[in-house]
Amino acid sequence: MGIFERYLSLWVGLCIVVGVALGALLPDMFTVVASFEYAHVNLVVAVLIWLMIYPMMIQVDFSAIKDVGKKPMGLGLTLVVNWLVKPFSMALLAWLFFKVFYAHWVPEGQADEYIAGMILLGVAPCTAMVFVWSQLTKGDPNYTLVQVSVNNVIMIFAFAPITAFLLGVSDIQVPWETLVISVVLYVLLPLVAGILTRMKLDKQNDHTRLNQCVQRLKPWSIVGLLATVVLLFGFQAETIIAQPQTIVLIAIPLMIQTYGIFALAYYAAKKMKLPYEVAAPACMIGTSNFFELAVAVAISLFGLHSGAALATVVGVLVEVPVMLSLVAFANKTKGWFS
Repeated sequence: MGIFERYLSLWVGLCIVVGVALGALLPDMFTVVASFEYAHVNLVVAVLIWLMIYPMMIQVDFSAIKDVGKKPMGLGLTLVVNWLVKPFSMALLAWLFFKVFYAHWVPEGQADEYIAGMILLGVAPCTAMVFVWSQLTKGDPNYTLVQVSVNNVIMIFAFAPITAFLLGVSDIQVPWETLVISVVLYVLLPLVAGILTRMKLDKQNDHTRLNQCVQRLKPWSIVGLLATVVLLFGFQAETIIAQPQTIVLIAIPLMIQTYGIFALAYYAAKKMKLPYEVAAPACMIGTSNFFELAVAVAISLFGLHSGAALATVVGVLVEVPVMLSLVAFANKTKGWFS
C-alpha cells in the first residue's frame, strides 16, 4: 500500500475537518457547486467519482472470467456472502439501530436517510481495494481477479433491483429511473471504459504500459475521493455542528456489520476447508465495500445534503482501519487453513 492508501482514514479525517470548516465559513460556495446538476446527477461530484472509479476498472481483467470454474467453492462463498447475506444483514442492522436503539436520538426523517446510505454500502461489494487486501494477506492473485470480475458483472444487473427492494422494504421510496442512471453512469460506463483502455494499453499482454498507466492515475483517484469527502462534509456542516455525535452513531452499526460478515465468511471458509490463499480474499471481498459507488448513488438518489450521502462517507472513514485489523487477524490465523 502507498502512503495515501495506508493512511487513508487520516486523510479522510482531515478532509472532514476541512469540509465542515469550509461549509460553516463559505456556505455560498457549496450552494454554487450544488447548482451544477442535471437529471439528479451533480456534475462536479460525477467527475470526482469517475476519477475514483476509472483507475480501478482498468485493473479488472474480464478475460479472467474463463477461469471461473477452477476454484468454484471460494467463488461460491464470495457470491453468497456478497449478494444473499451482506445486503440484507446491513439493512437489518441499519433498521435495528436507527429505528430501535437510536429512535429517541435521531429524527425519523434523518433516520430513514441514514438507513438508505447504509443499505447502499451493503449492496456494493468491494472492487479495487480487495486487490490490496488480497495482496496483504498473500491471497491468490488470479483467484482475486476472477472474483472481482464476476462480481462486477453481477453488479450491473443485481445492484439496482436489490437496492430498490431493500429501500422499499424500509419504506424509502426511490425513483427507478435515477437508480438505473446511476448504475449505468457509475458501474457500466466505467467498466466499458476500463475494458477499452486495458485492451489498448495491454496489446502485448506484458502489463508494462498498463501498470504505468494505473500508477499515474492512482494519485488522481485519491484526489477524487478526498475532494468528494470535503464537498460532502461541507454540505453537511450545519447538521454535523448541531449533531456531532451523528458520525459515531453511524459508525457503530457499520463496524458491527463489517466484523460480523467477516466472522461469518471466515468460519464458513474454514468449514469448507478452503486453502488459505483462496479463503482470505474470498472473505475480504465479502467484507469490504465499493464505497465510491455507494457515495455516487446516494448523492443521485437523495442529494448532496442528505443523511444518506453522509452515511456512505462515514463508511469510507471506518473502512481502512477496520479492514487492516482484519488483514492482521487473517495473517495470524493462516495456520487454521490448509
